Amino acid sequence: MTPELSIVLFALDEERNLEVLLPRISRVVREMGVGSETIVVDGGSRDGTARVARRLGARVVVQASSGYGEALRTGFEAAAGEHVITMDADLSHGADVIPRLWAARDPAGLAVASRYVAGGTARMGRVRLILSRLLSAVFSRGLSVRVRDVSSGLRIYPARALETLAATADDFDILPELLVRAHAEGWRIVEIPFTYEPRGAGSSKARLLRLGAAYVRTFVRLWRLRNSIAAADYDERAYDSPIPLQRAWQRRRHEIVTRRAGVRGQIVDIGCGSSRILRDLPGAIGVDVCLRKLRYMRRYGIPLVQGSIFALPFRERSVDVVVCSEVIEHIPGGPGPFAEIARIQRPGGILVLGTPDYGRWSWRMLEALYRVFAPGGYADEHITHYTHHGLVATLSTIGYRHVRTDYVLGSEMILTFERR
Repeated sequence: MTPELSIVLFALDEERNLEVLLPRISRVVREMGVGSETIVVDGGSRDGTARVARRLGARVVVQASSGYGEALRTGFEAAAGEHVITMDADLSHGADVIPRLWAARDPAGLAVASRYVAGGTARMGRVRLILSRLLSAVFSRGLSVRVRDVSSGLRIYPARALETLAATADDFDILPELLVRAHAEGWRIVEIPFTYEPRGAGSSKARLLRLGAAYVRTFVRLWRLRNSIAAADYDERAYDSPIPLQRAWQRRRHEIVTRRAGVRGQIVDIGCGSSRILRDLPGAIGVDVCLRKLRYMRRYGIPLVQGSIFALPFRERSVDVVVCSEVIEHIPGGPGPFAEIARIQRPGGILVLGTPDYGRWSWRMLEALYRVFAPGGYADEHITHYTHHGLVATLSTIGYRHVRTDYVLGSEMILTFERR
């Protein structure tokens, strides 16, 4: 039978601490009434760590190579529970936090036991505390992930979230990496307060200089991820971008689309992504083929459907307003997507269709610059190039009347059509 909870502890020469911690965990879990398993990941201990763990009812898994990152990956792979709690075996993570982490579990996100939220405490030396808080500030602000304690290893993950987090770091830098990757995959992250205690017996395994270099390398890799189109919140962040041109572009697009689509009736936003447009169209349904972006948008309580523009999950003539902004240039050309939009739309309905105008030199110049300064961005995915005349002609053949066209900075065309 699949356990509800896997508790994974990471140990390297922690025999004496496990003698204290494992009985506490057993008592707490028994009082919770939760089906569970306890796994000790042994990083190559030379003392009786494995022997003590087995005697006290834990399953022991030996990691294949050294490093905290490898320990985490080994523990995740061994865990069979629907949720996974990770904690250190040195008594700095108390068993009393387990029920509170369990209460904070979320099938759509993970919870972090945090030293730096209200009610949290860190009982550690001043220098270590300053470095820990500085690390959290750099990663959370620099990578736009609102987590106050990025280096806390006391967490609960839904098992299905772990399947999406391909973390590669080898040391303690895997902890912020997992949080950033979780955010980029659209998972929610919450923090609960806890008291971090000094370790029990033994000494810390962390080496400051080596770890500092690892954090720098990991930050650079994650910065690329956070600013790529692979991040679930890429579209939302662009609305508030620190880059003036990108921010102005996104806000002008938002203004035009919401004004043209803001009419009565059922609204569907095809290829919604994490755009602010969907959030600001009352009652709209978001459709996207990308699961991570839909997962991210769940936090706003918006109706969402995973689906393709080639096979929309709606009945014929069931939608009044269709928004399709910055989608058609990313898919092969042809009448299929437009015919599918026409199928679901009621006569008299409004279609708001946005795409770059390749008939204008301004867009062609901007795209060339975009490819240079933002390699791997959306411009590299533009596989079908439309012009204003060609798009109006195509839509007219399937029963649409062109009403008007607005432009974003003279380059991106947003056309409004009426379904005849």
